[in-house]
Amino acid sequence: MRVGDIRRNDRIRRDQERRRGVARRVVAVLVAIAVFLVAGAAAYSSNLFAIEDVSVEGVEHLTSEEMSRLAAIPADTTLLRVDTGKIEANILRDAWIKKAKVSRGFPNTLVISATERPIAATVEVLSEDGSTSELWAIADDGTWLCRIPDQDSAEGRAMSPAIYDDAAHALAITDVAYGLRPEVGSTCTDASVNNALAIVSGMTTELKDQVKQISASSSDNATLTLDSNVEIAFGAAEDIRDKERVCLQILKDNEGSVAYINVRVASSPTWRSV
Repeated sequence: MRVGDIRRNDRIRRDQERRRGVARRVVAVLVAIAVFLVAGAAAYSSNLFAIEDVSVEGVEHLTSEEMSRLAAIPADTTLLRVDTGKIEANILRDAWIKKAKVSRGFPNTLVISATERPIAATVEVLSEDGSTSELWAIADDGTWLCRIPDQDSAEGRAMSPAIYDDAAHALAITDVAYGLRPEVGSTCTDASVNNALAIVSGMTTELKDQVKQISASSSDNATLTLDSNVEIAFGAAEDIRDKERVCLQILKDNEGSVAYINVRVASSPTWRSV
C-alpha cells in the first residue's frame, strides 16, 4: 500500500469519527431538550411554585382587600401558570392606579408593583338638589379618583386613611357651578375645575406652595387664597409666570399689608391693603 493511500484512509477514519461524535452530541442535546420539555410540562401542570404570598408595592390609597379584589388571582394558579398581563389589566381598571407591573418572585411570591395617581385637589361638588355638597378627590391629570365620605361613616372607615391624610393637605377647589357630576375613573370635563388645575400645575415659583384654595366659579374667574389668607384674582390659566412674578413682587414690596391682588391682566395689576 502506498503512503498516499494510508494518509487518505486516516483522513477518512478521522472524518467518520468526527461525524459520529457530532451525531452523539446532537442526540444528547435532543434528549436533554426532551427531558426539559417533559419536566417543564409536568411542573406547569402540577402545583409546583404555587402562589403562597402576594407582595404589593407602591400602593397607599387602596386597602389590601381592595387590591385583592382588583387583582382577582385564581385560587389554583401557580407562578408558572399565572397570567400576569391579565392581572395588570385588572389592576389598571381602578382610577387610583396609573401604572402596574406584575412579576414572579420564585419560589412562591407574586409581586405587584403599582404607581398611583396622587390627589392633586379636592373638589366641592353640589348635590343634585343643591342643598348639600360632597367632596371628591381629583388627580393632576383630571381623573376623578373617588368621593370622600365622612371619615367616621361606615364607608369612610373602610377606606385607606392615606386618602384622608392627603386630602387634608391637598388644594381645595370650591364654588364650582351647579351641575358637575363626577364619575370615578372618568376625566374631568368641567372647564372651571380644569382651569384651576392648570393654574396650579403651571406655577413654577414658591407661590404655588402657598395656595391652599381656589374658588373656581368659571373657567376665566379663578380666585386663589394663600395660606396667609391673601386673595388673588387670577382669572384664566394664561400668562401664569407673569402673574406669579407680579404677585410675588407685590407681596415682597408690601409685606404683611396685602389683603387682595388682582392679576387677571398681568400687565395691569391692582392690589388692596389689609
